[in-house]
Amino acid sequence: MAATDKQPERTRLIGGPGMLLVWLYGVMVVGAVSRSAVQIATEFDKAPLAYSLSAVAGLVYGFITYSLVRGGETARKAALVCCAAELAGVLTVGTWTLTDPSAFPDATVWSDYGMGYLFIPVLLPVTAMFWLRRSRAATS
Repeated sequence: MAATDKQPERTRLIGGPGMLLVWLYGVMVVGAVSRSAVQIATEFDKAPLAYSLSAVAGLVYGFITYSLVRGGETARKAALVCCAAELAGVLTVGTWTLTDPSAFPDATVWSDYGMGYLFIPVLLPVTAMFWLRRSRAATS
């Protein structure tokens, strides 16, 4: 590639507070994936829905972490959509676990709006969406 054929630089999403988001999402990836992997491997028949939802949460966290690190407008949009889906999942599962506790014999990452994770699962997507929208406004 010639020096004049430069690719446009990606907008960084992990500057300042964005770095804290990457760190928190990274911690959530490790927590959710580790928890679900052990539970699925050892006691899947006890609460298959709960353990599967925890695995899905881990995958969502992983994708958002990757998108934040990757940067660029496409990654920002993908992360924004994923954060909205994550928030919808947290609110749905959180409400479901409160209204019908018998549906979940064991907790998920998103049970009771993430109470077992200090409510980080409900606060994180809201914060991330705010940051991602703000980072868009800053580059416009």
